[in-house]
Parts: sequence; C-alpha cells; structure tokens
Amino acid sequence: MYYMEPTSHFLSLLSESATLAMTRRSRELSNKGLDIINLSLGEPDFDTPDFIKEAAFKGIENNFTHYMPVNGYADLREAICHKFKRDNNIVYTPEQIVVSTGAKQSLANVILSLVDEGDEVILIAPFWVSYIEQVNMVKAKAVIIQTELEDDFKMTPAQLEKAITKKTKLLILNSPSNPTGSIYTKEELSKLGEVLKKHENVFILSDEIYEHINYGIKHHSLASDPELFNRTITVNGVSKAYAMTGWRIGFLGAPDWIAKACTKIQGQFTSGASSIAQRAALTAVAEDPSCISDMVDVFKSRRDLMLSLLNEIPGIKTNTPGAAFYIYPDISYYYGTSYNEYAINDSNDLCNFLLEIGHVALVPGDAFGTQSHIRLSYATSNDIIIESCKRIKHALTLLK
Repeated sequence: MYYMEPTSHFLSLLSESATLAMTRRSRELSNKGLDIINLSLGEPDFDTPDFIKEAAFKGIENNFTHYMPVNGYADLREAICHKFKRDNNIVYTPEQIVVSTGAKQSLANVILSLVDEGDEVILIAPFWVSYIEQVNMVKAKAVIIQTELEDDFKMTPAQLEKAITKKTKLLILNSPSNPTGSIYTKEELSKLGEVLKKHENVFILSDEIYEHINYGIKHHSLASDPELFNRTITVNGVSKAYAMTGWRIGFLGAPDWIAKACTKIQGQFTSGASSIAQRAALTAVAEDPSCISDMVDVFKSRRDLMLSLLNEIPGIKTNTPGAAFYIYPDISYYYGTSYNEYAINDSNDLCNFLLEIGHVALVPGDAFGTQSHIRLSYATSNDIIIESCKRIKHALTLLK
C-alpha cells in the first residue's frame, strides 16, 4: 500500500541548504572510500582560541547550567554593546541586543518579526543561500538585484532606487559578502544610505558576520548613521571571526521594539542560546579584534594563492575579494561542453562533474541567485588549496 508522507505545506516552501547538501554528498562519497576535498562549507579551519575555551570551562565550574534569559545573559549583552560601540560606532543599550543560536536564527527572528505575506524584500545577488529561503518562509516576494563580477558584485544606488516600491519592507545587505567576499566602502554605503533615507517604509537588515575577516577595507555599518539607526537591524556573531562555528552564538542590535519582537519569537522556538557558549562568547567579543590578526593574515595569503592558481585555468574569470574566505569565479566558459555522460549546461552540472570526476566539492552559483559562478572556500590549508585547484584544472581539461 502506498503511503504519502503528510508533511506540511510550509515545508514545501523551503529548499535544502545547497552548502549543507554538497557537504552531505561529499561525505557520502568519502564514506565509499573516495578522497574528496570539500571546499563547500564556510568554516574556519582554525581551532577556537584557548582563552575563549577557558571561559567556557569557567562557566561550567561556576554552574552556568540553568535556564538563561531568552535574549541572553545581561553581562554578555553589555559586552556586545561595548563591541558595537568599539568596532562599529553604534550605540545600543542591552535591551536592544538579542543573543541567538547563531546569526542564522537572528536573521530568521527579524524576518518573522517584520515581514508579512505579500511584502517585498530586496536581495542582492549573489546572496547567501538562506536569505531567499527565509523570505519564502513568510510568503513574501524576493526582489532580486543582479550584480556583476566586473563591479565586484556590488549594488549601485541607481539599482537600489529602481528596486524599491511601496511594498518594499526590507533590504538585506551582507557586507562583507558570502559568497563573493565583496565589502562595501564607507563611501559606497553612504550613497546607498542616501537612497534609503528617501524611503522611510524600508527597513535594513545588515548581516555583518564577516566584518573582521577583511584585507584592508575598513568595515562600516549603516546603523552608525543616526538617520538610519531606527530602521536598521545589525546582525553579527562569533562563528567566523573567532573560529566558533560549533558554539552557535549570534546576536543582533536593533531598535527596542524590534528587539522585543525578536525576543518574543525566539521565546517560542528555542528560548535562550546555550549557557556555556554564551560565557565563551562574552570573552570573545570583549577582546580586541586584533587578537585574530594572525588568522586574517593567513586567510589573505590563502586567497592570493587560490586566485593565482585559478587564474592559470583557461576560461575562469575572477575578481579579488576584499574580505571573508570565498572566491566566486565565473565559469560559464564551460557551459555547452561535455565529458562522457556529463553535459555541462549550468553551475549545478559543473559542480556535480567536479565532485564526481575531480573529487572536489564546491557550491553552484544557482544556490546564490546567479547562473554563471561557483563558490570556493579557501578556509583550508595551502596544501589542500593546491591539490584542489590541480584536480579542478585536470577535470576541466576533459570537457570538450
């Protein structure tokens, strides 16, 4: 007898995360004995610094093992306020801070709190894979602004102006960007800000999780502009800068009423984030960001290495990312080619080919809202970068 699985309509609105799907597929092949290099997941290969681990041990010793406030421990929220003032020139009060189980939950809290069915949300393609899924989740309309590699994947004020309508509720801005590594300068953000000031119906969700992994362009936050403060929600966390992905701590700063709304949403889903992870996060955000400068220097060196190797491969076009740990090359040169049963018509085909034949796991650009690119993460060792690019180059020579 055929049995239909009675899942909800809500589930049908969501797709599996492309980055997690590729990681899952690479693990499946690895379990079959294949030597797979996984460049699909955006995770620092460094260990969490010892001084942060020690704070977690002290949290256990001091019995931080009970329920915590939904929006986070008061001293952590105080430390986050200090961080926002020190690094971003934004003045928040502890009541305007919400600590969550990762920045992804912070983003979801905001969208669930602000966006209704029928509202429009502006996304800048390439965009992080979960943005559009979270917009779909509330049955809002994603209005997508396409950017180009030649422009470092940055939106212009004219594009923003054209995309805004009376139905626009939210702009999601990600600087530095995943998947491109692009970072807007203060001057560029100021010009975008001038457009936003003319449209008081538009809120800004500024995802700044990669702010400290940048290579010379000073990070700037839109919420530091007094005229935009009351419409801007700033999301950040400790996962990337402090190599704390597994600790699952993100946070947001927002006007009081938005922070209260996000706390209400979170209170019905997860309540507060892990008590021990919060103790570790307090120590991380209280430390001057210069403590991770050595890690950032290593990432910059790896970026340069991967760029040099990719630029040796015929047909691949790259720019020079200014931040994060991703390269997002144009690989459309290989569309229309084939090898045995593999026909390359889009980025999904190419990534599948490179996984099956080259044994390198990458993420197709389709997941990020573009058709001509793939994402590579260089958050790995030089030896792995060299070997992966060697495999990619060899596999691509097979396509005719």
